[in-house]
Amino acid sequence: MTILITGAGGTVSRAVLRSLEGTADVRVLVRDPAKAPSGVEVAVGDLDEPATLGEAFRGVKTLWVLTPMGPHAPHRSMNALWAAKQAGVSHVVRMSAIGAAHDAPTRNGRLHALSDVELAASGLDWTILRPAFFMQNLFGSVNGDILYGALGEGRIGMIDVRDIGAAAAEILRAPERHKGATYTLTGPASISLASVAEDLSRVHGRPIGYERVPVEAAVRSMREAGLPAWDAQVTGEYLVAYAKGWGDYTTPDFETVTGRPATPFIDFARDHQALLGGVRTP
Repeated sequence: MTILITGAGGTVSRAVLRSLEGTADVRVLVRDPAKAPSGVEVAVGDLDEPATLGEAFRGVKTLWVLTPMGPHAPHRSMNALWAAKQAGVSHVVRMSAIGAAHDAPTRNGRLHALSDVELAASGLDWTILRPAFFMQNLFGSVNGDILYGALGEGRIGMIDVRDIGAAAAEILRAPERHKGATYTLTGPASISLASVAEDLSRVHGRPIGYERVPVEAAVRSMREAGLPAWDAQVTGEYLVAYAKGWGDYTTPDFETVTGRPATPFIDFARDHQALLGGVRTP
């Protein structure tokens, strides 16, 4: 049973591949074979170009669909589903977004809702994952003894991307157990950036404070760092929603899928000390 992984160069799909290590017949779809991960079969194709997908999808039984955030994401997801139907794929596991709905407070969530509905109506067996805010989003947020963030006092059931990979891999290996399920994946607790700073203080053995950044300033910084305007603006939409409490909940879905609790933030912080304020700025 061949498993095809799309988005293989991204953070989440790399985590899926790590969790699939030791699984036979794993194939990745890439546009540039020079950037393909090692240890797996490589297929060259582009979700923007349906004509390039036939050979890549040949013999695939289970498909992981992840499309980058952006206004063209539904087009790419549509092309993946079309290729899957033509190739006789049995089950599609789709990476959606937390709170995906036609009335979501972000354009990204509304676009994902369109693709989720399309998958459910496709005639293929399916599972949808809707993960919360990634803990990895906080990398680089600590400068000296300050954690900077634009989430205000909002609390979020944030999740370690490694856990998303573990849940996805579990479903890809045994998809029949998860047919027709939509899982909202969160961490074990809904936490604020103030409590994140407290955990970082414990991990590093020095006080780390939390400084609130206006959303407008955060979006401007993202643009200055080279992020496309659409991505920066939509990230700002998420920040506004989270600051208002939109992500203040947890679910048991990760443990339902994997049989173990999700990773607490303090364990994540210990595992990634260097990326979360491990070295003071001189």
